[in-house]
Amino acid sequence: MYIQYMCMHTGNMSKSQRQETLRNIVAAKRIERQDELVRLLRRNGFNVTQASISRDLDELGIVKAGGKYVLPGIDAKQSKLGLRRVDLAGENLLVVRCSPGFASAVASMIDALNDRSVVGTIAGDDTVFVAVNDRTAQKSALAAISTLMES
Repeated sequence: MYIQYMCMHTGNMSKSQRQETLRNIVAAKRIERQDELVRLLRRNGFNVTQASISRDLDELGIVKAGGKYVLPGIDAKQSKLGLRRVDLAGENLLVVRCSPGFASAVASMIDALNDRSVVGTIAGDDTVFVAVNDRTAQKSALAAISTLMES
């Protein structure tokens, strides 16, 4: 079933319209490759290239995790690890929400990833703060934590 993400308009569409449509597509479908995004955006009236999609993904903080593109602020309905949600906070922090009592275990698992993008973790009862160096490290850490959420 084809989902219409945005009404087609005549003339040039703005970057913000394209990025909003891109967000909607990633939220609604399992997208594994950038060429799929190019095809779907073209179907919705956007004249895009793989290079412009790559820049949009970077600007929007959309990363590939578990073999598919995911939005920042990933929401997990259920996780064996008690992970519930990951949110970006500024450029140097991720906030991981989990079930009560799981934060220390989740922080230990994040530390055990030995991901160079993670500077350190601080755990409460149901929240873990993950410190990173910069926006690039933040995206890398988000992808690594997303993989944990899917396991």
